[in-house]
Amino acid sequence: MKRWSPLLVLCLPLAACSWGIKLDSGGEKVRTAWNGDVDGCRDVGKVTVSVMDHVGPMDRSGLKVRDELEVLARNEAATLGADTIKPLGEPRDGAQAWGAWHCGRHERAPMKIEQKNADGSTETYPIKD
Repeated sequence: MKRWSPLLVLCLPLAACSWGIKLDSGGEKVRTAWNGDVDGCRDVGKVTVSVMDHVGPMDRSGLKVRDELEVLARNEAATLGADTIKPLGEPRDGAQAWGAWHCGRHERAPMKIEQKNADGSTETYPIKD
């Protein structure tokens, strides 16, 4: 048992790294525009968030760090009244800047069916939900 004690002491901080970083109710309403499409949106500001990217001499998973940065940015953007965020650059040393925008409600565009006429023209009909 004595042999395991130092190993457990070293592993506990690693296991606790993401505890407490959770998407809150405001952050759930904020989408991430990974494609950068914020056309027609109103800029409400910039959010810079940071997490630990290493614990002691050990680097944390890059994917885990990115996920936590996104969650923190969504939570913080909600406090500004934003409903959309977009990364302004890559994470660096556990920190990342995000742009915050208010784009309004995001509704699905109605689906359409196209029908070719005998003369080669096309008619489009909306599909009702």
